[in-house]
Order: sequence, then structure tokens, then C-alpha cells
Amino acid sequence: MAKAPAKQEEAPAEKSIKKKPKLLLFIIIGAVLVLAAGGTAAYFLLKAKKAALESEEGGHAEAKKEAKFVPPVFVRFDSFTVKLQPENDKQDQYLQVVPELRALDIKVSDRIKQFTPEIRYKILLLLSNKRASELSSPQGMEKLSNEIRIEVNRIVEGTPKKIGTDPSKAGPEDLIQAVVFTSFIIQ
Repeated sequence: MAKAPAKQEEAPAEKSIKKKPKLLLFIIIGAVLVLAAGGTAAYFLLKAKKAALESEEGGHAEAKKEAKFVPPVFVRFDSFTVKLQPENDKQDQYLQVVPELRALDIKVSDRIKQFTPEIRYKILLLLSNKRASELSSPQGMEKLSNEIRIEVNRIVEGTPKKIGTDPSKAGPEDLIQAVVFTSFIIQ
């Protein structure tokens, strides 16, 4: 009988040895599942954050594109007809021109309309001081366009042109960006 109780004592030890690997296996599987779930969650969170940043940057890029492209605002003037300065015994010559001012934005176009009488006067003075030979070339037309742009900017801005800037080119801060002629006839 002495042998029988010894076998009973060994049996619980064998059971605990058999339970330890199963318990260890469950712990390892649980840890792997927890790590996998955490890794998956981190992946999706980082991916969502990256997508949000890209869409935000894309939104900024689209906003910049939209900000860069502003539809042009043109202010059309009625036609000007002036007698040009006489040239070497030629008969009287006349200029008929229709200028349009390209404004920086709609607010500037409203301001141009407020100063229309003064702007028309200055344009008339500029035109009547020209000779037909000065205006007959594309360079002469471009020079006249720049002169008008500078004068109109002075009137609309209420300040003289800044020293050290190139008057032949419109700056980004100039209220009047360009003067284009939709009709230009010299007779």
C-alpha cells in the first residue's frame, strides 16, 4: 500500500507540469494577439493621420492655386479721340483709342470708377502730347500703355511712384496691373 499513495502524489505534479505548457501557450498566444492588435491599430491611426496631412497639404495647394488664379478685372473706358502733335509739315493726325485697365481686384475697379474724371483727363493729356511716329510701332504702344498705367496708379493710390522701382513693369502691389488697347487707330 505504500506504493499506491506515492503514485497519487506524483499525479498532481504531472498535472501541474502538463498545465504549465498550456498556460504558457495561452499567455504567448494572448501576448501575440495583443501586439498584433496594437500594431494594426497604430498602422491605421498613422495612415489616417498621414492621409489627413496630405489632404490638408493638398487643400493648401488647391487654395494656393485658387489664390493664384484670380479672374482678371477689367475697367473699360469710352474711346478717346485726340489730335496728335504735328510732325514735319504733315496735315493734322488724330488718334482714336479705347483703353481698358486691368485692376488688381474688384475693389480697385470700384476705386477707378470714383476717379474716372481725373483718370480721363490725365489720359487725354498723355495722348495729346504724342506724335504719330511715336505710337505707330508696337514698342510705342507698349510705352504709352506703361505711361498710362503709371499715371492711373498714381491717381488711384494717391501717392507718387516709389523710387527705385522699374516703372515699365507692374509690381504685384500695383493696383493697376496693365493697360490694354482694344482699339487703336491713327489717322
